[in-house]
Order: sequence, then C-alpha cells, then structure tokens
Amino acid sequence: MQKFKAVFGVQDMTVGKPIVNLAAFSIPLLIGNLAQQMYNTVDSIIVGRFVGDSALAAVGTSGPVLNLLLLLFMGISTGAGILVAQFFGARRERELSRTVGTCITLTLLASLIIMALGPVIIRPLMTLLQTPPDVYEMAVDYLSIVVIGIAGAAYYNIISGVLRGLGDSFSPLVFLIIACLLNIALDILFVARFDMAAAGVALATVIAQGVSALLCLWRLTHMKETLRLSLRDLLPDRGMTSRIIRLGLPSGLTQAIFSMAAIVVQRLTNTFGTSVMACAIVVMRVDGFAMMPNFTFGMAMTTFVGQNVGAGRMDRVHEGVRDGVRAGLMIAAALVAGILLFGEGLMRLFTETDEVVRLGVHMMRILAVGYIAMAVTQSLSGVMRGAGDTMTPMWVSLITTIVIRMPLAYGIAYFTRSPAQPHGTPDCLFISLLIAWIMGAVLTSVFYRRGKWRDKSVVGKEEA
Repeated sequence: MQKFKAVFGVQDMTVGKPIVNLAAFSIPLLIGNLAQQMYNTVDSIIVGRFVGDSALAAVGTSGPVLNLLLLLFMGISTGAGILVAQFFGARRERELSRTVGTCITLTLLASLIIMALGPVIIRPLMTLLQTPPDVYEMAVDYLSIVVIGIAGAAYYNIISGVLRGLGDSFSPLVFLIIACLLNIALDILFVARFDMAAAGVALATVIAQGVSALLCLWRLTHMKETLRLSLRDLLPDRGMTSRIIRLGLPSGLTQAIFSMAAIVVQRLTNTFGTSVMACAIVVMRVDGFAMMPNFTFGMAMTTFVGQNVGAGRMDRVHEGVRDGVRAGLMIAAALVAGILLFGEGLMRLFTETDEVVRLGVHMMRILAVGYIAMAVTQSLSGVMRGAGDTMTPMWVSLITTIVIRMPLAYGIAYFTRSPAQPHGTPDCLFISLLIAWIMGAVLTSVFYRRGKWRDKSVVGKEEA
C-alpha cells in the first residue's frame, strides 16, 4: 500500500531524486493524456466507420473553432497551476486555498460567457472557414452541443490542473478513464444505435466530461490533508485573480495564436476537398498520441519546477531538466519509429478509403522527425512556465506559428499550383508544420540557455 501511494498519490517533488519524482508523476499523467486523446479519437473512429468521411471531416473542422472558444479556460488553468505548485512548494496553505477558490469561481464566469457567445459565432466561423456543404450542418450541430455543455470540459481541465499542481496526477487519470469508457459507450449508443451522427458524438462527449468534472471536484473537496477550502475562499480575490490572469494570459494568448492559425490553415485545408479534410483530421488524431510524451514531460516539468522554485531548490530544478529532456527524447524517438512502421494500420482504424489512407501515411512520414524536436520544445517550455515565465513560450509560439508556419503553408500551396492541383499540393499543410516545430525547438533552447526564466518566481518576488 505504501509503494502504491508513493507512485500514485500526491507527489511532493521538493524531496527525493528528481528522476524518480518525474517518473512517478509522469506515468499516471501519460496514461491520462492518452485517455484524454481517446475522446477525440473514438469520436473520429465511430463517425468515420458508422457515418462516413463527411462526418469525420465535420468533427475535424470543428476542432480549431472549439479550441478558440476554450481560450479563457486554458489561461485560467495555466495561471492557477503555476500558483498552486509554487504555493504548495513554499507550504503557504492560506494562499493555496484562496488560489483554488478563486479559480473555481473564475471558471464558472468564463463558462457562462462561452455559453452565451458560442452559439452566436458558430455559423459565421463555419462560413469563414469555407466549410463544404456536405460537412457544414453536421459541424454546426457538433459545435452547438459542445458549447452548451462547455462547463464540464472547463471544470475537468482546470480542476485536474490544480490537482496536478498539488502533485496528484493519479486522481485525474482515474476520473478520465471512467469518463472515457462512458464516452465510448455513449458514442456507440447515440451514433450506431440512434443514428445521431456528429450530434451524437458531441452529446456523448458533453455527458462524459461533465461526469469527470464532478469527480474532480469531489476529490478536490476531500483533500483535507493538503487543502482546506471554505465558502469564503470561493469569493474572487482581487490579488489572486490578478496573479492568475498575469500568469495565464500569455498561455491563453499562445493558445489563441494556435487556434487562429489552425482556423486559417483549416480554411486552406478545406479548399482541397473532403478527402484531404478527412486525411488531415486522421493524421492529427495520430499526431495527438505521438505528442503525448512531449506534453506529459512538459506538464511534469511545470509542476516539478514550480514546487522546487517555491521551495528555493534551483539545484533540483537543473537536475530535473536534464532527466526530463533525456526521457522525452528517448520516448519520442521510439514513437516516431512506431508511426513509420505501422502508419497504414493506424490510418485504417479510422477509414477504409484507400485515397485517404495513402495520403495520410505520406503526411505522417513528413511529420515524423518533428516529434523529436517537439520533445525539446515542450520540456523546456514547461520549465519556464513552472518558474513563472509564461511570456517566453508565448513569443516562441507567435514566431513559429504566425511568422513561419502560416506564410509557409500558403506560400507552398501558391507556388505548387498546377492544372492537376489548382489549389497547390496538400503537402504544404504538414511541411510548414514540420519546419515550424524544428524552429520552435531551436528558439526555445536559446531562450532557456539565456536563463532569464530563473528570476520569474511569484513566491520569490513576494518574499523579496
């Protein structure tokens, strides 16, 4: 029982060997990230198999719009996670409770804003994306249902982020697996049995995410040994709100950059037709799994660095960085080998259309080496965020996405136009992404080595 708790319980990362801390925290976190990815993947497999490529394209083209609507939550989650980790490391229980309570209230307000704003802008955005007629209505149905039930996704992501900041990566995993199994069962019921197409997928996702959010909230209110929440803590604290926004805004803007760029690139993708749209969504589903180790070590580094910066243990920070980057690179390399070897089999999980499968395998081979570059970017970005420097990762994202990826995608498409391909080559979508990933790794490494992130600690500034 003691060993089980050491691996899957709350992790105090300010003591013990950094590599052991990172491994114990990352194992359930990685499984959780994989389960999170299963939400979208199962949705895609079921609509692709039971409805067809048009429904698959509808779910895929909705992704960038949905991410744009989730920006408020992403910012709150990042800011709260950094504060929670640093206050936990510094053993400042009063500020910890006020941070969590403020976070819960801000999430409610943000949910109400999205629920009011979302239905108004969905159709204009789908029109702006030049969504094909055979996809348009299904995409609108999918997004409308997800937006109305946005609170479940919001609270799960934010409260699970708080739990991870406290060193608990196991509880969010258990709740996510429960929700994922529920989502699969409801997907099959609504789509295969009731023939609800994309709307059924959306409804299943909303219900499952609502269940996972309630379970996370239950866990948070029962962590008496770590956190003591009261009704008074739920009143928004001006100082904590300011800190959360200051730390979270750059990450929210980073996600805004990604979402706006994805919408712009999605508009280009849609010009290539339904087959390329379906191929792109399948490739990005596989991409989601390949990215999991990178995201996992990035999130683990944020919590590890946050707790140790709060405790004033910079020696442990540097040792943990070396261990985390090495582990991320090794796992990313292994996954790239798997994608290259089993790419066609992965594609056929989603569709039996030979044209989509052939194109998807080709696109995955283009992207393959980029996952190794992203291992560096995500790990070092996680270090900087954990220390309180959320601005540098934002600038790197801005440069790689706006300055590099989008112009490259449209430029390659323009210069490869021909009678056979009047809109250019679809390769532009992924060649541009590969180059952006490689440049992101180079820039992140440069900023990390400059070391200005070491002076960004919130707790350190207050004590000074």
